[in-house]
Amino acid sequence: MLLFSHRFPIILHDTSGVAIAWILAMIIRYGWPLTPEVETTLWQTLPVVILIQSLVLWFDGLYQSIWRFASLPDLVTILRSVFIGTLAIVLVLVLFNRLELIPRTSLLFYPFLLVFFLGMPRLLYRLWHEHSFKFLITGKTHLQRVLVLGAGTSGDLLVRDMLRCGGYIPVGFLDDQPRLHGGKVQGIPVLGSLDKVANVVESLKIDLIVIAMPSATAEQMQQVVEHCERSHVPFRTLPKLDNLVNAQVNLKVLRDVAIEDLLGRDKIELDWQIIQTRLQSKIVMVSGGGGSIGSELCHQIAQLQPTALVILERCEFNLYQIDMQLRQAFPNLTLHACLGDVTDSVAIRHLLKTYQPDLVFHAAAYKHVPMLQSQTREAVRNNVLGTQNLAEAVAEQGCETFVMISTDKAVNPTSVMGATKRAAEIFCQAMNGHSKTRFITVRFGNVLGSAGSVVPLFKEQIARGGPVTVTHPEISRYFMTIPEACQLILQAAAMGQGGEIFVLDMGKPIKIRYLAEQMIRLSGKVPNEEIAIVYTGLRPGEKLYEELFHLEEKLGKTTHPKILLAAPRNNHLVQVTPLLNALMVASDNYSEEEIQQVLGQLVPEMTVEKLSSHEFKIAVD
Repeated sequence: MLLFSHRFPIILHDTSGVAIAWILAMIIRYGWPLTPEVETTLWQTLPVVILIQSLVLWFDGLYQSIWRFASLPDLVTILRSVFIGTLAIVLVLVLFNRLELIPRTSLLFYPFLLVFFLGMPRLLYRLWHEHSFKFLITGKTHLQRVLVLGAGTSGDLLVRDMLRCGGYIPVGFLDDQPRLHGGKVQGIPVLGSLDKVANVVESLKIDLIVIAMPSATAEQMQQVVEHCERSHVPFRTLPKLDNLVNAQVNLKVLRDVAIEDLLGRDKIELDWQIIQTRLQSKIVMVSGGGGSIGSELCHQIAQLQPTALVILERCEFNLYQIDMQLRQAFPNLTLHACLGDVTDSVAIRHLLKTYQPDLVFHAAAYKHVPMLQSQTREAVRNNVLGTQNLAEAVAEQGCETFVMISTDKAVNPTSVMGATKRAAEIFCQAMNGHSKTRFITVRFGNVLGSAGSVVPLFKEQIARGGPVTVTHPEISRYFMTIPEACQLILQAAAMGQGGEIFVLDMGKPIKIRYLAEQMIRLSGKVPNEEIAIVYTGLRPGEKLYEELFHLEEKLGKTTHPKILLAAPRNNHLVQVTPLLNALMVASDNYSEEEIQQVLGQLVPEMTVEKLSSHEFKIAVD
């Protein structure tokens, strides 16, 4: 009954179409006015025709279709219904009056007329919604003229949505595939290759460029964005394929081009089978689970259906955020959000005993290089002694795997932060083999968009109108996105046997100057004209170039092309433990000088320049 009430206007329209088609078919044959005999026959047969044809249309499902999305299948339904209805009408009328005064030509005209009356209104209604006729009729002139880059499936779907929703007039495509040039997609011409962006924008008065290339590599995106920047009009893009929700391509998912689009790499292919085997139905704990890396790790682990996920986080607000996000996204996940500090041995042992995790991902760490340079004690307590505390408790509990997340700054460290992370690596390697726990280290470089990273700082500086501060014109760093880093951490954890240092393939290092220039351009400004770039000089502990492995760590291949294996240097627990005990005593005595001396013995390759607290100044890392 509800369906009938919603479809009544459509039923009324189609019934009227049947009546008009039958009347016109008789008039075309006999002319106007009809003779009394023919007119009597017309009115006698009309109810029969309407009833039969309407029943056929109903049972064939035509009334279930939505006019706004009328398409070829609806036309096929109309043709089938009209054909079957005409046959049924002829059979009934033969029984009714032996087709007296009903000429054969009228029976031929009727189906053609009915197909027109049923199909044409549906077509016009869809055109009204999908194309710009209604805006032209109503006099609205605020439509944006759009140039779409990419004439593939995504571009086709995007243009369909533009035509359906209104507000935009797609006027052309550009695509680097020569076979598409000169053709049309949804009636919109493919005007040439992507390098013609500036010319097409000027000649066709384009208001907006849309990049419909979700499978493009970072290198391809860089080229496309350079073309767009020369056109001096706004441009937007679709997310990457793996970030598209349910692979839906429409106007709602369009966004500004982000720096991650230009610095990311091809989609990583993971061996999800081995990862899921290691994590599914296991209890997993993440320390520092509210941080940038930790929170993303939690999201990805939650997708693998662990028995339970235990989050350890010292920041109450960060813990609240990740707890709310995970409970909303994974309502069936058994989740334990625990406030705590890795330096609190009593709390750590209590948590491990209570929840008995199988795998522990250790992401809790202080990481801000210049800040830690003047606070050696806090860096050592958290990054070294906290790691020791958690690792020893994990070994005592008999957990399967402990994964320590390290950094490229641990290689030949020139900063306190790097030295503490290298010390944590050394301890974890030394611990392996002294219990049933597999101790694995994963080392990678800078992560785009993480807390305290350069990208949020540059955004803030650009929003203020500059200047953007870079320490040195030639300084470069390795970069990867947070999801990419976390996926490779999971892959390394799944393949590790214990004692390894896995080094993630970070690609080519990127100059921070280039990063600053690209972010300024993406904001619609011109570097060094509208937004200045100021070079402030290297800070204590800062390198021009980062390294991913030490000269004594011979790199080897693994089963995954994006993960390398750094041959670990020999570290024996009997040698490491006394130094860690000395660090603890020096920390308890708050003797930063003694802490640095012991840290130097533990990490002999470090060259750390001391920075007093009153000299500390937060700048770009």
